[in-house]
Amino acid sequence: MRHNIILLALSLSLPIFAQHEASVTLRPADAKEKINKEIYGQFAEHLGSCIYGGLWVGPQSPIPNTQGYRNDVLQALRDIHVPVMRWPGGCFADEYHWMDGIGPLEQRPRMVNNNWGGTVEDNSFGTHEFLNLCELIGCEPYVSMNVGSGSVEEAAKWVEYMTAKDGPMAKLRKQNGRQEPWHVKYIGVGNESWGCGGNMRPEYYSDLYRRYQTYCREYDGNHLYKVASGASDYDYTWTETLMRQVGTQMKGLSLHYYTCYTWSGSKGKATQFDADQYYWTIAKCGVGVEEVLQKHIAIMDQYDARRNIDLLLDEWGTWWDEEPGSIRGHLYQQNTMRDAIVAAFSLNTFHQYTQRLKMCNIAQVANVLQSMVLTRGDQMVLTPTYYVFKMYVPNMEAINIPLSVQCETFEAENEQRNSSRRVSNYISASASRMADGTVNINLANADLRNTRRVTINLSGITGKVQNAQILTSADIKDYNDFARAEAVRPASFKNATINRQGQLVVEMPTKSIVCLQIK
Repeated sequence: MRHNIILLALSLSLPIFAQHEASVTLRPADAKEKINKEIYGQFAEHLGSCIYGGLWVGPQSPIPNTQGYRNDVLQALRDIHVPVMRWPGGCFADEYHWMDGIGPLEQRPRMVNNNWGGTVEDNSFGTHEFLNLCELIGCEPYVSMNVGSGSVEEAAKWVEYMTAKDGPMAKLRKQNGRQEPWHVKYIGVGNESWGCGGNMRPEYYSDLYRRYQTYCREYDGNHLYKVASGASDYDYTWTETLMRQVGTQMKGLSLHYYTCYTWSGSKGKATQFDADQYYWTIAKCGVGVEEVLQKHIAIMDQYDARRNIDLLLDEWGTWWDEEPGSIRGHLYQQNTMRDAIVAAFSLNTFHQYTQRLKMCNIAQVANVLQSMVLTRGDQMVLTPTYYVFKMYVPNMEAINIPLSVQCETFEAENEQRNSSRRVSNYISASASRMADGTVNINLANADLRNTRRVTINLSGITGKVQNAQILTSADIKDYNDFARAEAVRPASFKNATINRQGQLVVEMPTKSIVCLQIK
């Protein structure tokens, strides 16, 4: 079926602005909510070559490594200041038995990854390897417990093994070479319990969650942030049931939202798509995810007006068909300039909901779906999405500045998903204020044909334009691969000035992302 895009008449969408112009108005007086750095979280599942070959090659590998972790990937992750990483899944988490991944490597049993391609794994990457990785790159670990095929006892002992100073599990950890406990904050009680995590009803899972969280104890000053397995996309009943039956026994409630064309048959090609498919993608990741966030947050507000329970979008991103020639079930996909636009539109949206939305984890960190890096042997490529995350680093822990955008719009409809039509702006924007007063401006122009003059009303913010960068490419289908690792990368941006009226004027090329600072 065809993905229909209807461009609204200029007279309907822009009554006061000339064509191809846009206006952004900042409201710094309303800036109150912090953009948690965890909004820029990552997700590493035992899936394809995300772990083995992506993050981990083992200490005996000829590929340059530190304690078995790839040096190139370690540095790439440090450069984007990864704040939190979720592991071991995903669907894999509910078949993972943590005791298989501790102790001498030669004694660890092999296992078949039934969820993702039937790959046989040797369990050389387990609890120690993950938590030590988090320490190396300076991020918080987010560990998903096995609820689907595990037991309460197994989960309770895992928490004790990781975080207790004394006791039988702490003794076992010490025997395996780690004397001091790790700091582990985030604990996920199951994953997608409505699907691959057990095909449960929300009422049943609610009771199961209450039981599991009871036995996930806090040891020696390590405070746990317990996350319930939440809804997929539009399942508002799941959220309502958990809010009603679990309530404040959870600190966070997860949500999963992916951008793809359909869940039956082809999800769409990563590098082969037409303009209609492109615009539908942008509408789904922009206004689409905003609608979903608004509805889930509205339900949470009914039961938790003081917002003691956080919403965590702990899986999000694009999900296209696997690349031709790749291993089936490993979800290896390329990452084009389109994916970068998706990332920018999504992050700009997330900034607006941080009063409730406290963490987001893009799927996934390496070689899977909308990844940060691609690896092949001793080679590594940084994706266009990686560069968006790097350009947005200054927003971490800054205060979100609310804003409004007026510009031309487009209307998108995807008949394959039987979705309603969505009207989206061509321009997406967000802004934030750092502790030293520096203001970050983030803009994305999704238009494939027209440049956009974006006039930003700074509302009293003064200073000079600094550190302006642009990410764009000649073709929206451009991507970085091992033969052309820098086809898409940021460059210095010169077309941003402050006019005599104190407005910031930015000449946005087609299909581009611009980040700059006012200081």
